[in-house]
Amino acid sequence: MSKNEPISVQEALIYVMVIVSASDNSMTDKELATIGDMIKMLPVFKDYDANSIIPAAQRCGDILQEENGLSLVLELVGDILPVKLYDTAYALAVEVAAADLEVHQEELRILQLLRDRFRFDKLTVAAIERGAIARYRTV
Repeated sequence: MSKNEPISVQEALIYVMVIVSASDNSMTDKELATIGDMIKMLPVFKDYDANSIIPAAQRCGDILQEENGLSLVLELVGDILPVKLYDTAYALAVEVAAADLEVHQEELRILQLLRDRFRFDKLTVAAIERGAIARYRTV
């Protein structure tokens, strides 16, 4: 697949997870494991070929290296995803951000950009984020 070919809905969701993970210039093992686990577990990825994960992440990385790469990825994701999957995409982004139990400023900025791109109301954002807080809380 070349950079100019359209991407699948599943690949767009992977792009969302990659931009969050890569936002602080390091994709941690926990973040990568979270991405892999969600792709294996969630129904939205049911028919997605697991062998396509790394090439998809690399394509996303290539776009990010372009001028205004982050804006290009956000636009592409917003164009590809159906509105009904916006909350799914945001939930995946929050999961990746929370995976290493430390959300960095860069990750918060990406989450804000996603909220703006998807035009979420505060209640939707709060519900998704609260769910992640509950799942990742430690004793």
